[in-house]
Amino acid sequence: MARTAGHDINYISLTGALHAMGRAGERPAIPLNLVGDFGGGGLVLAFGMVCALLEARSSGKGQVVDAAMVDGASMLLASLYGAHQTGWWSDERGTNLLDGGAPFYEVYETKDGGYVSVGAIEPQFYAELLDGMGLAGAELPAQMDRAQWPDMKERFAAVFATKTRSEWTAIFEGRDACVAPVLSIAEAHAHPHNRARGTFVEAFGARHPSPAPRFSRTPAKIESGPSGVGQHTDEVLAEIGYDSDRIGALRAAGAVV
Repeated sequence: MARTAGHDINYISLTGALHAMGRAGERPAIPLNLVGDFGGGGLVLAFGMVCALLEARSSGKGQVVDAAMVDGASMLLASLYGAHQTGWWSDERGTNLLDGGAPFYEVYETKDGGYVSVGAIEPQFYAELLDGMGLAGAELPAQMDRAQWPDMKERFAAVFATKTRSEWTAIFEGRDACVAPVLSIAEAHAHPHNRARGTFVEAFGARHPSPAPRFSRTPAKIESGPSGVGQHTDEVLAEIGYDSDRIGALRAAGAVV
């Protein structure tokens, strides 16, 4: 299908990844274009290029890096393929440990219409979660009793609806309960952790995510802003052999900007 038109949503449809994401009884949820384009595509290609360069140091030979997005997205899903074959993961969306089926791995709406994320999988984190919610000591089913998960999700939802996002953030601040406020793109840069890390940086009149990963000896930085329309036209045409007269003629004809 290399010559067939498609986009991220189509590629991840062929891997099982899109089918696995979403709420129980609802259509699959679209994970932006992070899984196919960026995760299974760009990052896998970059990893492949680094691996090929390292191998070339010993062999002295180059090779083609074939990084199909369907392959890359499938590889990202490898752990779930294994879990599915052992019976640990179900094809029914929204019923599993990591897809919103578990009450302790879920997003809950708060009193003010905000949201908090909960990821208290390990028993010690789950105990902290219950304590922060005011449920410590309550008669509750076992954490991994899947039959009770739907009822527990309703109970947790009712509790989280009693306070605002800011109130819950304050309650769980400093606790290892794996609870965090769900921040919008507009809010993320102002979070104390992101400010302390310098996760976002102002450069060339805009806010950007900082380069990642970070290197101790050769730190990366944003060195230029986006190019303007036509900013490098003359340079590019000159590089491929166009002289100034021909470039001028192309501009006069409106063929380039």
